[in-house]
Amino acid sequence: MVKNLKLGDLSITGLKDISRFSIPVKKLFPDFDHSILRKNDPLPESVMSKGLIHLTIRSWLLRQSGKNILIDSCVGADKERPNHPAWHKRDGMEWLNALKQQGLKPEDIDIVLCTHLHADHVGWNTKLENGVWVPTFPNAKYVCGKIEYNYWNNTYKETDKHGAFEDSILPIVKKNQMEFVEDGWDLIKGLKVQFRPGHTIGHLCLESDRGALFCGDVLHSPLQLRHPELSSAFCSDPDLARSTREKLLMEISESGGYLIPAHFADPGWTKIKKFTTGYSEIT
Repeated sequence: MVKNLKLGDLSITGLKDISRFSIPVKKLFPDFDHSILRKNDPLPESVMSKGLIHLTIRSWLLRQSGKNILIDSCVGADKERPNHPAWHKRDGMEWLNALKQQGLKPEDIDIVLCTHLHADHVGWNTKLENGVWVPTFPNAKYVCGKIEYNYWNNTYKETDKHGAFEDSILPIVKKNQMEFVEDGWDLIKGLKVQFRPGHTIGHLCLESDRGALFCGDVLHSPLQLRHPELSSAFCSDPDLARSTREKLLMEISESGGYLIPAHFADPGWTKIKKFTTGYSEIT
């Protein structure tokens, strides 16, 4: 059963696109060394097993003030992603069914926030219709960081190895459904955009005044709670990503709010506390 987190009038539900996407730990975290793991506190197999880190790829569905809001849109369907067979030309029915189970159709989505423009966060922005990529959510306002968009718009022909910018971002821009925002922008009342760079040059998070922080890919795995020094191989600036992550984790542990990344195993949200060298989840 899909879990739902209620914080006042804010309802939070995960919509899974890929329940488990596994990647070799050294590929995701090049600086990882097995010797850093605490022998008396092994990682759960849902997080890491047999040298593989296990990630969930999901959107977050937020319902507040009569609005249906998506944070990120996963891998999508029919996309050319030959570098990742699990992403390549898939039907995407798991995600569509998850949305349907919430009593919603794509037409019911009001806002889509793109925390950043990597292929596993923007795929459902568009769908293939008569050979043309069109917005999946025809009535939605899509929101992206201005810095993030400008970077990819200027470099995608050289840097976008998946083609996501062309098939999942430009069609939205051409339909005039994309709004470009900066740090501190109010998505709606009570939901504020935060600029948290490092993973990408213009990465955004979303903070709720109900006590939740949607942090995208500031961290990918609970392994980074124990070892915040580990940046992913996909971070554009690993040092900046590290300092951003350490600051964010300190803030959320002190506030007592929910940390809600994109890729943690179910339920996907957690509270954390600090210990000597890192953080642990509060169960």
